[in-house]
Amino acid sequence: MVHSTDNLIDPVAQRSLLRRRGIASREAMPAETHALLSAHIESHLDAELLQHAPAMLGFCWPFRGEFDARPLVTRLLGLGWQACLPVVGETIGPMVFRQWTPDTPMQADKHGIATPQQGAFVVPDILLLPFNVIDARGYRLGYGAGYFDRTLAVLDPRPFVIGVGFGLGVVASVYPQPHDIPVNCRVTETGICHF
Repeated sequence: MVHSTDNLIDPVAQRSLLRRRGIASREAMPAETHALLSAHIESHLDAELLQHAPAMLGFCWPFRGEFDARPLVTRLLGLGWQACLPVVGETIGPMVFRQWTPDTPMQADKHGIATPQQGAFVVPDILLLPFNVIDARGYRLGYGAGYFDRTLAVLDPRPFVIGVGFGLGVVASVYPQPHDIPVNCRVTETGICHF
């Protein structure tokens, strides 16, 4: 009898391992390397975003060494774009988005991530979504709480989602689960990949 090794893979354990490795690799990146790769990511994002008309751009406050989109977003605000950040509620469920400018008062949420505490609730047209790991089909791993999958499942219309991160987080598969929602394209320091 022949046994396939595919049947022996525990997807939950593999996803957890991939997530831990992705975060650790990013956090171990020297500051100079992070800055250089971030500049390349910003350049590719700029090229992708400028193909779209100014819109409501959702992005995430940088966390644990993620790409910092704030300089790019601030520049786009000067070109007629608007911006928003996700706000995690006290209960498990979809997130909401609040409009953001550099002058918006911010406060740390229960995860220690800065979020707007006031301002209009809006829906992003385009969403820059960070990844710890992302695969060849556009499925990503965040931190495992499922906030973005729950949120994207109910947003109507669903925004154009751009997975943003470093190339060291690109893998063959993240063993996607039925609830996972892939991004529309991926941007790393090496370029843009549409799915």
